[in-house]
Amino acid sequence: MGAENYFDEVPIVWAPTAERVNAANITRFMTRHQIGTLKELRSRAEGDPSWFWGAVMEDLRWPFVTPYSEVLDMSQGKPWPRFFVGGQTNVAMAALDRHQQHDMAHKLAIIGHPESGAIKSWTYQDLYRDANRVAATLRSLGVDRGTVVGVYLPMIGEAVVAMLALAKIGAIFMPIFSGYGAEAMRIRLDDAGASVLICADGFTRRGRFVEMKTTVDEAIHDSATVSTVIVVQKTGAKIDWVEGRDRWWSDLLQGESVSNQTTPLPADTPLMILYTSGTTGKPKGAVHSHTGFPVKCTQDLQHSFDLKPEDILFWFTDMGWMMGPFMVYGGLVTGCTIVLYDGTPDWPDPSALWRIIAQYGVSVFGISPTVIRSLMTVGTDPLQGHDLTSLRILGSSGEPWNPEPWRWFFTHVGQGRCPIVNYSGGTEISGGILAASAVEPQKPCAFSGPIPGMAARVLDDQGMPMSGDVGELALLGPWPGMTHGFWHDESRYLESYWNRFEGIWVHGDFAYIDQDGFWYILGRSDDTIKVAGKRVGPAEVESILVGHDAVREAAAIGVPHPVKGETIVCFVAPKHAAIEETELIALVEKHLGKALRPSKVVMVQELPKTRNGKIVRRALKAQYLGRPLGDVSAIENLESLAAIPQVVDPVPPRDTLSTEV
Repeated sequence: MGAENYFDEVPIVWAPTAERVNAANITRFMTRHQIGTLKELRSRAEGDPSWFWGAVMEDLRWPFVTPYSEVLDMSQGKPWPRFFVGGQTNVAMAALDRHQQHDMAHKLAIIGHPESGAIKSWTYQDLYRDANRVAATLRSLGVDRGTVVGVYLPMIGEAVVAMLALAKIGAIFMPIFSGYGAEAMRIRLDDAGASVLICADGFTRRGRFVEMKTTVDEAIHDSATVSTVIVVQKTGAKIDWVEGRDRWWSDLLQGESVSNQTTPLPADTPLMILYTSGTTGKPKGAVHSHTGFPVKCTQDLQHSFDLKPEDILFWFTDMGWMMGPFMVYGGLVTGCTIVLYDGTPDWPDPSALWRIIAQYGVSVFGISPTVIRSLMTVGTDPLQGHDLTSLRILGSSGEPWNPEPWRWFFTHVGQGRCPIVNYSGGTEISGGILAASAVEPQKPCAFSGPIPGMAARVLDDQGMPMSGDVGELALLGPWPGMTHGFWHDESRYLESYWNRFEGIWVHGDFAYIDQDGFWYILGRSDDTIKVAGKRVGPAEVESILVGHDAVREAAAIGVPHPVKGETIVCFVAPKHAAIEETELIALVEKHLGKALRPSKVVMVQELPKTRNGKIVRRALKAQYLGRPLGDVSAIENLESLAAIPQVVDPVPPRDTLSTEV
């Protein structure tokens, strides 16, 4: 049984009520433009992107000091579209300055909740005051339009203040994952040419102090670019100090309040560099503009997640990953309240996240499937006693779901009434390509379809659209959030997305559209396994394995085979009891057929993952085959790789080979 059968048998398990549909943001948008269905909206947006994105900007009431003269200019070709040409604006105007009117100024904007429990909050007026003061001080230090500033902070409100202050100046914000070591940080700082770095003294994880300033000192010891380090005193730990270079964050906030520091900028002015890890070579710095990333993520939150100003938004993530800035920019432009959690999901106990949701009345909550897979191993007892009735929307991103964790999240966290907005795109997208819309029926693990404005297709090997079979996920048209190339590496950007089919963005994911029109992501193209000409996504195999009561998590890779091309090898982390390898092999064979029967199942304690829960299969495969690991700076638990046994000879002896496929 392949994807064309496996997914076609998945039933619809949730449908929106008429009341929910009628009250939705997307319904209001369609009614305003006399559009009857989401299918019609997707079609019109794809056929006329200038109309659609102009309508989105009107709907968001995005402030322009100088109006744009043209929504979309394609004169430089599809890889280089220009949106909102001639317009002068600044994301700080949309996310902060305009909220100073009337009661909005006193509305809670940020709740910073560290695992220590020392909660700190900012109203929109507080953010405005602090961002203006920091912007003014940074200007006095020589930070100006185009200056790259690294921000190496945990999930704390000061990170949001820094983002907004840098936007006001026109400086370029470069978030750095709070778990990076010195070498990973140095590579990114050097590549971006950052001259200023904002960090914390450290933070706590599971009650233990984690140094940040020491890591910074090591990373920039011989830096030719970083001349100023600004330190947020988060823990009060003793740190080394370099006179003339280091400054306290608190000093930036001293003095009387200063007037609005926001500088109007051309709409396509760079706002942020978001680095993504490559399989080999240096990381890629995706460049995003003031009306790129913030517009796209806000549109996604409002149209797909139905985010409203009255919502409390909480996404379990890190500011160094796309979903951190996504939550901040999208949430603040919308005008809602954001919860930042600086901690782990299971400390001091496995109810940490559920306690936060109940404490603040979170209504829109996002998380990665891997974290849910981890939390469900301890059962539902941690959920007991926590009132989760405030939830109305659940979100997920980072990797494909498996059915059992999806159902657990839906049933026990969402109590069977909240849709799970499954969301997939990427750092270079500024958000999502596909989403399980909050106003359309849902199947476990599936997407309703492309987010309006994303001209998505599943393509065959010749670049022709298809459904009912596995193919490449691709985009045929432009959108504001597409990266403005990679920082100082135009050719790598073109090679990464535009060199397969003329004028088509090939995203690097394998996808499938079932007979009911639901979409599925099967994993990265380079993760997808091809056995004797039959393609299978890791998620298909892994979904079957984690459906076993004794399996906590699983990963599947393709290993070279002289006859079949590849054979499947699985890595399984058991919950408690030992599992027989033959039992799991037989389970996969039962569901996918003899042709896709795994050749081996390797038992492990844990799988290599990023902090936001992505299983790093290409590093797992490289370790198993004894190949170079490439960039592993995003992997939080590197010790898991060291524990993976290396196969001496990945190709079985000739006399054991079978040509039966």
